[in-house]
Amino acid sequence: MRCAALVAALSLAGAAVWLARKARSSSGERWYARVYRTLYRLGWRVWERSVPPTDLVTLVEGTASLPRGRALDLGCGSGTDSIYLAKHGWDVTGVDIVPEALDLARRRAIATGVAPRFVHGDATRLSDLGVTGPFGLVLDFGCLHTLPPDQRAAYVRSVSAVTGQGATFLLYGFARPPMFAPMRAGLTAAEVSELLGGSGWDVVRAEPVDRDAIRVARVRVDRSFELWRYQLVRRTA
Repeated sequence: MRCAALVAALSLAGAAVWLARKARSSSGERWYARVYRTLYRLGWRVWERSVPPTDLVTLVEGTASLPRGRALDLGCGSGTDSIYLAKHGWDVTGVDIVPEALDLARRRAIATGVAPRFVHGDATRLSDLGVTGPFGLVLDFGCLHTLPPDQRAAYVRSVSAVTGQGATFLLYGFARPPMFAPMRAGLTAAEVSELLGGSGWDVVRAEPVDRDAIRVARVRVDRSFELWRYQLVRRTA
């Protein structure tokens, strides 16, 4: 993207945030949902990946891979990870708050020959969406870390309600907001332990992503965004 186009996109994204915060929605739509809808309409999907993260591939295809079962992809976007899981035999439900993202995900799934279930709605309200568990694998690449602080506890309750004992949760979040982010994005290891530890989850791993593990918008994410990965397991009784 040329510099002038990037500046214009960032300006529009900033305007979208301001307008979304000020506007009231008769449908009860979250203000941050309107931000993401605006960015999709602009074609400014700088967070988008074309391949799944290496940690997910290890869980699915590694020597100690998880048994196939039901997977929940939160903030699934255009479906990269949902489609990958479905191709490897998982029963997948992808949830996203942006209809335009789900339209793209459905088209990609059809073209690939798989059929994940894509659900439009807020990850903090899974039960209201008809999303029921138990799920054995939960993936969140960039959903929780963009939620406003007052919505994060509701997110944890929502996710915990649809996961079974022994479930695996693979969570990614920026340790600090990336430059020019349209919304504040950040999630620390202390926050992960506080939010999820009290809801029946144990942190198995918490570490920065390897330098070459993931690319977003043609940039190594750890250099620009301090992306961290967390692997958690739901406690058994």
